[in-house]
Amino acid sequence: MRMAEGGVTSEDYRTFLQQPSGNMDDSGFFSIQVISNALKVWGLELILFNSPEYQRLGIDPINERSFICNYKEHWFTVRKLGKQWFNLNSLLTGPELISDTYLALFLAQLQQEGYSIFVVKGDLPDCEADQLLQMIRVQQMQRPKLIGEELAQLKEQRVQKTDLERVSEANDGSAILDEDEEDLQRALALSRQQIDMEDEEADLRRAIQLSMQGGSRNISQDTPQTSSTHLTSEELRKRREAYFEKQQQQQQQQQEDPPGQLSHPCETPTTSSGAVGSDLGDAMSEEDMLQAAVTMSLETVKNNFKTEGKK
Repeated sequence: MRMAEGGVTSEDYRTFLQQPSGNMDDSGFFSIQVISNALKVWGLELILFNSPEYQRLGIDPINERSFICNYKEHWFTVRKLGKQWFNLNSLLTGPELISDTYLALFLAQLQQEGYSIFVVKGDLPDCEADQLLQMIRVQQMQRPKLIGEELAQLKEQRVQKTDLERVSEANDGSAILDEDEEDLQRALALSRQQIDMEDEEADLRRAIQLSMQGGSRNISQDTPQTSSTHLTSEELRKRREAYFEKQQQQQQQQQEDPPGQLSHPCETPTTSSGAVGSDLGDAMSEEDMLQAAVTMSLETVKNNFKTEGKK
């Protein structure tokens, strides 16, 4: 009373304005009293849903037009637009369609969670959404999620995507390592094949060298044995001269002696020529034998080469 008497410039009035109000705060929260008085402007009235007064009426919730729900400092509306009910909670990503059979269960669930539910009585103002939904019915394929839940899901998807990218990068790295390892294995295999080929070539060269050494050794061993019996060209010339001298002497004796007689029957041309011929035959036979031995040795070496080549 004193504050009213003092006017808006009084000390009591300034103190009252400085005190916090229980009907609103800076976050935009309003008390039920403020909301109730605001609705009265539109000719609407709020009645507590679980009050004895309303329960005695026995009204089915689907026959109402709107409900206002409050929990602590959060308010939201459940309203009938056209012929369908919608949950217009601002914490959802969009309106949630509520069927007629589920409406009573939904309100009961809110009450169990601690919500206060108020029935809005009176004629609601017309709106474009209500007029449109009077003509058509909507079907909701996916229910909206809570904003926080959607943000958490998006965050989880980003984390999963990052993990997948890391796994993919790891797989790409392992694939590169596998390719490098395969290249290394191929290089090692080629290196082994080259080493084996070089070893085979070295063995073949050693075999050829040993075969050639063996052939030359056989030739060197055969040569001294035949050289001891081989006649030199000088000796062969002397033997031929002696042979021709004996021939001349025999011819002279035949001319001096009468026909049909021989002065030296033991020294007939046949015998002399046979002796020299035998010497020449022996010399030629030895030479032929030496040539044959050399030919056989060369054939042996060739055969060894052929055998090593087939291996």
